[in-house]
Amino acid sequence: MSTLHAAEESPRRWVSLTSRLVITAVALVAVVCVLTVTLTTLAMRSSLMDRLDEDVKHLPARVSAPDTHNRGPGTLLALVPLDARSQVEGGVLTDVSGQYRGLSDTATAALLGVPRDGRIHSVRLPGFGSYRVIARSGQVIGETGSVVMVTGLPTSVVDSTIHNLIGWEALLTLLGVSIAAGVGVVVVRRQLRPLREVAGTAHAVAALPLASGAIHVTARVPDHLTDEATEVGQVGAALNTLIQHVEASLRARHRSEQQVRQFVADASHELRTPLTTIRGYTELAQRRPGDEQATKTALAKVEEESVRMSALVEDLLLLARLDSGRALERQPVDLTQLLLEAVSDARVISPQHHWRVVLPAESDLEDPAPVLVVGDRLRLHQVITNLLTNARKYTPTGTTITVAVRPGGFSVHDDGPGFPPDLVDHAFERFSRGDQSRHREHRDGGAGLGLSLVQAIVTSHGGSVALDSRPGSTTISVVLLA
Repeated sequence: MSTLHAAEESPRRWVSLTSRLVITAVALVAVVCVLTVTLTTLAMRSSLMDRLDEDVKHLPARVSAPDTHNRGPGTLLALVPLDARSQVEGGVLTDVSGQYRGLSDTATAALLGVPRDGRIHSVRLPGFGSYRVIARSGQVIGETGSVVMVTGLPTSVVDSTIHNLIGWEALLTLLGVSIAAGVGVVVVRRQLRPLREVAGTAHAVAALPLASGAIHVTARVPDHLTDEATEVGQVGAALNTLIQHVEASLRARHRSEQQVRQFVADASHELRTPLTTIRGYTELAQRRPGDEQATKTALAKVEEESVRMSALVEDLLLLARLDSGRALERQPVDLTQLLLEAVSDARVISPQHHWRVVLPAESDLEDPAPVLVVGDRLRLHQVITNLLTNARKYTPTGTTITVAVRPGGFSVHDDGPGFPPDLVDHAFERFSRGDQSRHREHRDGGAGLGLSLVQAIVTSHGGSVALDSRPGSTTISVVLLA
């Protein structure tokens, strides 16, 4: 079945749009010409036959007159007796002199079959051709008795005229179709020229190396071919939109590739530091096998760096899981309780900071009203902890950190120095960190994954994170689905 279908469509695939349009237009012109010629021929023949019938109606009066000039060549005059035993008299007038050509037996037999109703009928007389005749009975001429006078005129003139007309019509139709084909090819090619330009743009884009690297697609359909009021303009505008989407996708892909490369480089750099430390202290312990203090120091540093490296690896694994779209738990979570617990823990860790909690107007600290959101309790607690840790580490002692909860989210505000201006736009990128002047504790600086994890977890919950930072006021707002 598929083979047959392909065989039926294969010729069509080889015919260009120009050819199909021209063939269609020429076929329509040919059909119109044929219909016009047919109707014209039928109308002309009907008109000529009506005129001939009118002459046939008046013919009996003319042939009865003694003046033969009223009778044209080919005029039929025959007296058919009512008595079948009598002979048919008469014949066909051959010239204006009045000479008649006698009728043959077959012609006589044809006349005997003409209805005697006074109407005009068509009859074919062997040896004479087609005639339009009229038979009128009840007339008596001479001694022949009761006879029927059959008179008629040949249709040869009408037939000849119609044949000539058909010949001219066929010639003119052929000429018209040929002209239509030639003009159609020129017009269609000219009208499809913009479409060929659009196709040229598409081919130019298709020829670009799009496999890798930074891609800049500069080819565009010209503006005069993007007017959506025309069909070609619609195609041109759609192609430009497609090229823009492709270019944006290629840029996003290249940006993603660069981010992956940077991510791998940063992760390697972050892991190299604890690994180098572990290796160094291990070698130190091996070189001093009898030094118990050196061994204890080496083991302590190895443990510390191992914990640091484990935390980094866990963060990377969590980011990878979130990037892969792994589903989180979905259950009601009391956001107010989570925030109060996290702030309480932060007070214990860093009592040098001033911690404030702002609840909705209808609740208080003694009886806080729950603010419910749908999500993963453990991951949301990690979001809050990361934000409070970030505010604690990178603000000086005495900074006031305010946590405000509201329906559908919360915010963390501090009155510290704020993010460096060049870091604000990249704060949520992985391994993104400010300069050391912002770090209160240089050695406790993180790997730059805290805010990345915050954004990844909140985004996985269908929410969003926003940063507003300037000297003396930094606010990170989290919006979650209620």
